Amino acid sequence: MLELATPGGTALPAPLPPSMVERVTLIMDCFAPGGGTLTLESVAARTALPRSTTHRILDQLVRVGWLAHTTAGYAVGQRALRLGGAQAVAEIRAAAVPLVQELSWRTGLVAHLGVLDGADVRYLDKVGGPVAAALPSRVGGRVPAHTTAIGKALLAWLAPEDVDELTAGRLERTTARSIGELPALHAELARIRLRRGVAFESEEAVPGFACVAAAVRGGEFAVAAISLCGPVGRTVLERVAPLVAGTARTISARLAGELAPAANGG
Repeated sequence: MLELATPGGTALPAPLPPSMVERVTLIMDCFAPGGGTLTLESVAARTALPRSTTHRILDQLVRVGWLAHTTAGYAVGQRALRLGGAQAVAEIRAAAVPLVQELSWRTGLVAHLGVLDGADVRYLDKVGGPVAAALPSRVGGRVPAHTTAIGKALLAWLAPEDVDELTAGRLERTTARSIGELPALHAELARIRLRRGVAFESEEAVPGFACVAAAVRGGEFAVAAISLCGPVGRTVLERVAPLVAGTARTISARLAGELAPAANGG
């Protein structure tokens, strides 16, 4: 806690910010652009708030989506990213779209770029040939995350309790093969983690179509995901899965500034 010196030199504790709004603002200011992932202790030190107060507010911010929490610490959550809006989306698209286009061109499958928006996936891009017209997905459209490879790739990066909070009462089946129970979803997310983040989906969103996806990282968190989809079987998807995973890693590196975006979308 901050201390103030009295005229006689005695140190007195400085008063805490009087309102919850001010305390929340102090904490959110720690996560300014470039702030990365922070531990509870580092947030408490930066804000000079008591550890117990900091922990309580951080947990509340995670529950409502302003922050996200993993074993590495706390970082900006999906709700704050949406508020950042155009700039965050523009950065993701600038890094990803040329490579998403290349994925579709190299495989002949439909490629998607999407982000987690609450319990849904929101599509930022869709690229494909004639097959794309048969898929109801569209740029700006939303679909339940648990029914798609992109959504499951993103959910696998969340803590189990965050998945529970996000999907509670929302596991509706869009096809007969959609996951409809929370234990089944957790089992599927565990398999995705064992596959180093590669997610598969077969006719869970659209009858006759299957997809493979991998998440794009921003620091310790997933900020987007890419997928390849088509009227194909698991064998084809397993063959292109390394390409999807490698492309996701390349996009992650571009977002981190480790690689410069290629000229002319290469």
